[in-house]
Amino acid sequence: MRSPTVYFSVTPAFHISAYSMNVFRGTARLSDRAPCALTIGNFDGVHRGHQMLLARLIAAARERELTASVMTFEPHPREFFAPDRAPARVANLRDKLAAFAACGVDRVYIMPFTRRLALLAPNAFIDDILLKNCNVRWLLVGSDFRFGAARAGDVRLLSARAAAGGFELEVMPNVEDAHERISSTAVRAALSAGDLTRAARLLDRAYAITGRVLHGRKLGRSLGFPTLNLRVDAPPALRGIFAVRVHCLAERAVAGVASIGLRPTVDSGGRWLLEAHLFDFADAVYGKLVKVEFVKKLRDEQKYETLGQLSAAIGGDAAQARAFLNSAAAL
Repeated sequence: MRSPTVYFSVTPAFHISAYSMNVFRGTARLSDRAPCALTIGNFDGVHRGHQMLLARLIAAARERELTASVMTFEPHPREFFAPDRAPARVANLRDKLAAFAACGVDRVYIMPFTRRLALLAPNAFIDDILLKNCNVRWLLVGSDFRFGAARAGDVRLLSARAAAGGFELEVMPNVEDAHERISSTAVRAALSAGDLTRAARLLDRAYAITGRVLHGRKLGRSLGFPTLNLRVDAPPALRGIFAVRVHCLAERAVAGVASIGLRPTVDSGGRWLLEAHLFDFADAVYGKLVKVEFVKKLRDEQKYETLGQLSAAIGGDAAQARAFLNSAAAL
């Protein structure tokens, strides 16, 4: 498998830090293959369970003087095999990497999930990817971890290979919240239901999406509600109309109302988009990196017969969002 170079580095999001994390598309160059402690997974959302696993990874790496490394996959394997049935995304790649950096990870391997990787036998995955290309000395996985062609590799195989002296293996038990396993599936369900309080508890932070502001069709401006637009590359776990706070535009977060969805009234192309109308803010923001924090779901997305009906609905949503964000409940 080709060994590419580092293609960017990441610092913890939205604050100055001396710490940076190296990110590789695939596995590292030979000269970069320092012995590592590694964990593997999709890490969608980097929720509390993921954070505990990453904390254990970093502690073990520091104890053994290894590089704390994470391997993740892009696209999600289920998006590769069955795109129409793939789970909605909790986090985009930018937010996932920022969360890894904030946890203190040294290195991330983003493995392009291709047919070649999907067909790789479990022992070949261990030999060629983990040992040869990543130089794994210590490996941490969840108890239900599966890998290799037909998902034939499991913890038993890893245990046998570790016992043969190839590397150390540790298996992380499930993390629970109120007797329920903390998982990306649980976060997805909370977001789908509009339960932002539960999602925040599972994530250990308010749910937010980060992206660069794009030029749009300026339709919101013509309706009297100019918006900043962020591209959404995959079906999102969260959909509808929300009261939001937008960070990184001013010293304090800017309140607003946002829609995330397919815009059925004005667009039949099936393109996902996040649009936010900001209250009492009119600066030019194109190209800026912003974080949209979702505070309260107001309603589901709806298709209107006329632009006048859409404009009236946005006006009602904006009034409701402003009232909520100004209330004690939002503080």
